[in-house]
Amino acid sequence: MCGITGFIGFNDRNRIRKMTDAIEHRGPDDKGYFSDKGIELGNRRLAIIDLSRRGHQPMSNEEGNITITYNGEVYNFKELRSELERREYRFKSGTDTEVILKAYEEYGENCVQKFNGMFAFAIWDSRKGKKQLLLAKDR
Repeated sequence: MCGITGFIGFNDRNRIRKMTDAIEHRGPDDKGYFSDKGIELGNRRLAIIDLSRRGHQPMSNEEGNITITYNGEVYNFKELRSELERREYRFKSGTDTEVILKAYEEYGENCVQKFNGMFAFAIWDSRKGKKQLLLAKDR
């Protein structure tokens, strides 16, 4: 079980660190933070699928303009990864986190309809000045 934290509308790096530290019990393996103008995201990680540092969160795409913090498991992530690889997406980790991130790049908000699992995530999209936060959890 991991834990995610965050807020939007202002920046306070001390606050996001305190929030993330408060849920250390949910993810003792790693912690991470993301900050952009008006948003802070945090993550406590319990490494299960990909135990390497490549699974560090919050995780950003190659361009650094889409970032996710995520908790849960997408049971069909291997099938989705294969589908995305056929569409020329390349992966640096073996995580379902990265599959969600790339599925969002390909399908936008509709990516949520493709996931079978139990999850909650926040995706910050700052492409071309867009500045959009997508919050989702499983049905």
